[in-house]
Amino acid sequence: MERLLSVIFIVFATTNLAFSQGQITKVRGKVFDAQTNEPLPFVNVTFKNTTQGTITSEKGEFFLESRAATDTLLVSFVGYKSVAIKVKKGVYQEISVNLEPEAIELDAVVVKPGESQANRIIRNIIKYKDRNNPANFTYSCKSYNKIQVDINNIEEDIKKRKVLNQFQFIWDYVDTNAVTGKTYLPIFITESLSDYYYSANPKMEKEIIRATKMSGVNNESVAQFTGKIYQSVNIYDNYINIFDQGLVSPISNSGLLFYKYILLDSMHIDNRWCYQISFRPRRKMEPTFTGDFWVNDSTWAIVKAQIRLSDMVNMNFVNDMVATAEFMPLNDTLWFPKQMTLFVDFNLTDKTTGFFGHKTISYSDVKLNAEFPKEVTDLPTNLKVEEGALNQEEEFWAQARPFELTPREANIYQMVDSVQQVPMYKTFIDIINMFVNYYYVVGYWEIGPYYQTYSFNEIEGNRFKVSGRTSNKFSKRVMFDAFVAYGDKDERFKWGVGALYMISKNPREAVGVSYKSDIEQLGQSPYALTEDNILTSFLRRNPNYKLTLVKDFTAYYEKEWFVGLSNKVTFSHRIIFPTEFIPFTPVSGGSSLKSITNATLTLNTRWIKDERFVSGEFEKVSLGSNWPEVNFNITRSIKGFAGSDYDFWKLHLNYYHKFNLNPIGYARFIVDAGKIFGKVPYPLLQLHEGNETYAFDRYAFNMMNYYEFASNQYVSLYYEHHFQGFFLNHFPLLRRLKWREVATAKYLIGSISNENMQMLQFPAGLGEVSKPYMEVSVGLENIFKVVRVDALWRLTHLDNPNIEPFGVRVGLQIIF
Repeated sequence: MERLLSVIFIVFATTNLAFSQGQITKVRGKVFDAQTNEPLPFVNVTFKNTTQGTITSEKGEFFLESRAATDTLLVSFVGYKSVAIKVKKGVYQEISVNLEPEAIELDAVVVKPGESQANRIIRNIIKYKDRNNPANFTYSCKSYNKIQVDINNIEEDIKKRKVLNQFQFIWDYVDTNAVTGKTYLPIFITESLSDYYYSANPKMEKEIIRATKMSGVNNESVAQFTGKIYQSVNIYDNYINIFDQGLVSPISNSGLLFYKYILLDSMHIDNRWCYQISFRPRRKMEPTFTGDFWVNDSTWAIVKAQIRLSDMVNMNFVNDMVATAEFMPLNDTLWFPKQMTLFVDFNLTDKTTGFFGHKTISYSDVKLNAEFPKEVTDLPTNLKVEEGALNQEEEFWAQARPFELTPREANIYQMVDSVQQVPMYKTFIDIINMFVNYYYVVGYWEIGPYYQTYSFNEIEGNRFKVSGRTSNKFSKRVMFDAFVAYGDKDERFKWGVGALYMISKNPREAVGVSYKSDIEQLGQSPYALTEDNILTSFLRRNPNYKLTLVKDFTAYYEKEWFVGLSNKVTFSHRIIFPTEFIPFTPVSGGSSLKSITNATLTLNTRWIKDERFVSGEFEKVSLGSNWPEVNFNITRSIKGFAGSDYDFWKLHLNYYHKFNLNPIGYARFIVDAGKIFGKVPYPLLQLHEGNETYAFDRYAFNMMNYYEFASNQYVSLYYEHHFQGFFLNHFPLLRRLKWREVATAKYLIGSISNENMQMLQFPAGLGEVSKPYMEVSVGLENIFKVVRVDALWRLTHLDNPNIEPFGVRVGLQIIF
């Protein structure tokens, strides 16, 4: 739910409008040749006395929406008689237009080979892109942002269901969308007012959200996504990145390779002569758009544009997407964005209930090369939600809005608040939370995670576990959690308790403490399925006998200095017990150790510039950034302190970066390195992350066994490339499946000092990795939209016992 909410906000952040008051007039229709009844493409359709217009698609279809007080459509096309069509103001309507051919006698035309006029215009646009691209300006502006999210495909039979009797009042808000013709019910609306500052050189982007208002939500971490700063659709970019897809802009430097252009019309706009160009993809399935734009003939700047996702683009859950942009002249040479909109139709299929997302972006009070206030330049992050921004009164909004909301829009706030008070709604949300967050809320408690209730392994046999934590109803400042588990084979109870206290939520400051006596898989990836996950039990490829009993006490203090930079100090006291499979036998002989006690103090520093996140009362979910994430840990253990058996230092660095490589998809790159200074036994070395399940784990070595390699100094590299169908989309039959290619490569090298080798006898199969370990894979993802299958090859250490040189791993993932 948090990820879905974040996606909606990132895509639909909005800015300042200047609309007239009143209802919204929506028209959807089709234009035909009156004599042949064939649909007519590229026909101009505009609202009379406005600058709002469009052209028909290749199927002759069009849609228009306007708040302007207009009741007439003007339809024109070369070679046909223009017509004026009366429409009803403030409602949705569908119309059919028949154009009569007009006989025009023309002088003889001589056609000579050469480049089309449209292509010459495109070359001029590309030539002057750097001068016209707003991303190369330095400016400040004010913004009013509006976002709306709707449930679509609302059918009549749904309204009549008895289960929805408590919600009958919401049907007054059902409307019809002009783009798709689908009915929809608004479920969320938000507005914000902000000051935005941008410098191209040196690069700086700052935003202060002065006021924000959200229906049904009062969360400052969510409020950040209502500003302008997360709007990323810029037609001047070569690639427009949406949902990890790099879509080729119609004015990309390589646009002539991907699009066919047609010169449609020319006219004066704001007393400047402009050309109208339509564009469509050269080939199917490529990440492209259809639509048209107007360009000024002297500056070669874009004046107006409408782009729509082309048919069969390899994108999941997105049935349609339309973006518009309108620019205004700031002086004789520069055009600046005046208003932008984005509409996305999220649906599993055309006939299932899904979501609409609407975003409108506009600018006012634009100042070029303005000097920024010191309070702005001194901001430690690029975004600030001003204190009190969520608490502005309605009188403030009535004065601040540049336009009056329609009655339907204004009442959405009240409708959403009313829905949340319906008992059935609360029950429904509890059930959804159970499946999404793995907990079921019962008053002051949340029971779960439910997938850990039952599992099995070689040590415990059948494992039964009951766990839970306190809910937000209990407290929004402190949370307690606990679990108890029992294995019928080892006949032992395991248990744990914990507490988290939030000192501050923004910036985040918290303390936590926990204790557990439970089994662990040492050397497991921190992102792997937990050992008591029922799926892990069924997906294992080797018997699970390498588990170890651990008694662990942990206390930590976490401090976020500002968004993206934080420190965490952790004290850990661990007692690790041997098993018959994982013994602690000294190399020098003598009796085996009964346990290993280790007390450490760790300082973690985490840095990720311009991080996006969503946070609840206790949990904070990172949504990543365009910049790398860096984690650096310093760990110290002093022999004798808190019963610790060993004295050592440990340094650990992790670098993670996800980046686009348009037009061939995107990549992930991870560097992980560490070094231990001191003498420690093998359970305290770096036990490299193996994977003994058939589930694909991005952060582990999937062809490596547990307890196969250990190091006291090491470096690992990981590269994963998602081609997004770059190759398969060119095969007519395969491209209909919308499968996508993915490839990975992993490398590890490390060593163990002689003094660490002489501490304890290594278990059978455990050794060092001074000879590099490497594995590669190729795979297909997006199978049935959620399945990923990888074929993996292990390239080195092929003589090690009980290994597989080749394997297949499967993963489940939700990707766009």
